[in-house]
Amino acid sequence: MGGMGVTVSIFVLTLLFSIPLGLPVSLARMSKSKVVSAIAGVYISIMRGTPLMLQIIVIYFLPFYGFGINVTSGYRFVAVIIAFSLNYAAYFAEIYRSGIQSVPKGQYEAAQILGYSKTQTFVRIIMPQMFKRVLPAMTNEIITLVKDTSLSFAIATAEMFTIAKQIAAKQASLMPLMAAGIFYYVFNLLVAWVCKKVEKHYDYYKI
Repeated sequence: MGGMGVTVSIFVLTLLFSIPLGLPVSLARMSKSKVVSAIAGVYISIMRGTPLMLQIIVIYFLPFYGFGINVTSGYRFVAVIIAFSLNYAAYFAEIYRSGIQSVPKGQYEAAQILGYSKTQTFVRIIMPQMFKRVLPAMTNEIITLVKDTSLSFAIATAEMFTIAKQIAAKQASLMPLMAAGIFYYVFNLLVAWVCKKVEKHYDYYKI
């Protein structure tokens, strides 16, 4: 149960930072500036093209090996949150981009005729439609995040899976790992249920 608290903390904090961060990254990727678009593209490519576990390790050891800064054991949790947030922001950015590009151009033209500025058009017209379109894809990523929290064991962060392995090794039993599996499954069921409620709330076509 103690490890479950850490797992939930990683999950909540990652969503808190990665969901909003993905939007500016997505807009940068679609920027008319080739330099800005290229930088965002490289960032997304690196985050999606390398293992999350590797990213966690690099971010944890970077302060010492890159800048000679000694870090405390408390930095482990911070490194996990930074790595998860940067990684998932890249995935959310691509999801947002596909949602924005799926909105018909006529929506932009209609907003322009009505006198909306570009900012007003995006916030009031494009974003609500984009958000509804990308909810299923976001749900998949959020469910994946629940399982990915176990990767934080790479830098000895004592989340649920790490503690379950320690107990299993000490007791020479698979029961702690099975219990952890049940926790993950129930947690995912809860997350899927909440996401389904959100999708239903934004279902514009319901009778």
